[in-house]
Formats: sequence, structure tokens, C-alpha cells
Amino acid sequence: MPDVIHDEAPLVVTRRPAEPRLPTATGAGRGRRLMLAQLWVASFIAILLVAVSLLPQVFAPYDPAEISLSDTLQPPSAAHLLGTDQLGRDVLSRVIHGTRISLFVAFCAVLLAGVGGGLFGIAAGYLGGVVDSVVMRLADIQLALPAVILAMILVGAIGFSIFNLIVVLSLANWARFARVTRSEALTLRQRDFVLLARLAGASRLRIMLRHIVPNVINTFIVLATLDVGIIIILEATLSFLGLGVQPPTPSWGSLIADGRGYLETAWWICAFPGLVLMVAVLSANLLGDALRDRLSPTLPRAW
Repeated sequence: MPDVIHDEAPLVVTRRPAEPRLPTATGAGRGRRLMLAQLWVASFIAILLVAVSLLPQVFAPYDPAEISLSDTLQPPSAAHLLGTDQLGRDVLSRVIHGTRISLFVAFCAVLLAGVGGGLFGIAAGYLGGVVDSVVMRLADIQLALPAVILAMILVGAIGFSIFNLIVVLSLANWARFARVTRSEALTLRQRDFVLLARLAGASRLRIMLRHIVPNVINTFIVLATLDVGIIIILEATLSFLGLGVQPPTPSWGSLIADGRGYLETAWWICAFPGLVLMVAVLSANLLGDALRDRLSPTLPRAW
């Protein structure tokens, strides 16, 4: 009897395609905690700097203008935590009093540039036509010149004083606010609530103040926070070059300039003011990034 041969079908093993992995809650939570940690650290530094600038006499151990020729170029010690300069003045006290000048100039310049540039940008974006062309061409001219060069020209033309310095820094930074608020106004003027207000007979000024300005506040806050660091650096640069705050009033830039001739023998004179300047600008940038992530309607909120 012939053998029966059974043909068996080959065994085929199929695999289900792997499903895409979604971000785990652990990773999202870790990023959120990191963002919150950065926010808290930046907020603490900013609050501390503001407190020091408002009450410098409480935090400063010495008079910043007190000269002691017997204590010149002393390194950091228990008596002078950040050392002394070439005239025996306490570096810590001068850094603390310089905080008041630098932050006051930066905040006033940001406020003046932000309000002026923001209003110009809103008017240019909503009104359009000749107003838009004139404002944007002026902004192009301002942005074509480096801010430091423009500030040097203006300071040399109108003289040296804290008020003049604030005006100069405002004129050197208004175009950034104007461009951003103009783009916001161009978008908002096509929204339904603006068209309805126009149909209801509201004037152009009323529409800009009641309907457009409140909707650009978030953008203004974020841009102003980021611009604080830029103006702090610009003010320090002018003071370093001798075109900003004049002696004997201390500021971070002038303190760094005082120590540039003593880098090999007394590095602390310019190192510590520079470190405080870096920390202040970094905290302002971190706050600006956090507020941007929080207030922007198009970005996912990390906290």
C-alpha cells in the first residue's frame, strides 16, 4: 500500500504592527516640574533684586562712597564680603546701590519704550495707509542702526543724566514694540468684535483703546519682560564706555569699568558686578520665557 503523503501548509507567524508610543505622563510631569523650578528661581532672584533696589541702605553694610585708603584692593573677607576697590570702597555696597540705578533705568526705559512703541504699532496696524508707512519706515531706520551706536549718538547730543539716559534707551528700543503690536493689530482689526464695534458707530480711537489694546496686553507683558534684560545690558554698556551714569553714582557698568585695569591684581572689582549683571539678565529672560509659554494662546501650557 503506497504511503500517504500529507502536504502541510507552512506556518506563517504574523506580527501586529507596533503602536506608536505616546509621551508618558512621567516625562510631561518632569518637564512641568523643571519649568516650575526655573520659574520659582527666576521669580526669587527678581524679587530679591527689586527689594535690594528699593531698600539699598538696609542691605548695604557700608556707605558706597566711603573712601578708605588703608583698605585699598582688599580681597573678599569677613569684613568685606566682595572685597574693596582701588579707593578702599566696599564692592558689595557699591553693587547693591548700583542695582537701584540699573533697574530703575531699565524699568523706566522699558515702560516708556513699550507704551510709546505699542501705541504707535497699534495705530499703524489698525489705521494703515500713510500712518502705517510712516511708522514702519521710522522703525526700519531705528532697527538699521545698532542700538549701542544710536544710544552713543543720542547721549552725546543731549548730554549726560539719568533722565536723558532713559529717553535714549527708550528711543533705541521702541521699534521692537511697534513691530510686534502692529502685527497683532493687523490680525485683530479683522475679528468679529472689532467689525461689530465699527458697525455700531464706534470711533477709531475708541476701538483701539477698548478693543485692541486689551487684547495685546499679554504680548506686551512678555515682550517687556524680555526687553528688560536687553536694556540692562545696553545701560551697562553705555556706563562702561562712560556715556551712561556718571561717577560717583554707582551702576553695574561703571563698576565693571572701574575694575578693568585691575584684572590681574584685584579681579573681584569687576567680576562680582558682572556676575550680578548676568544673573539679573538671566532671571529676566527666564521670566519672559515662562510668561510666553503661559500667556500665548498658540503654545501648549507647560504649567
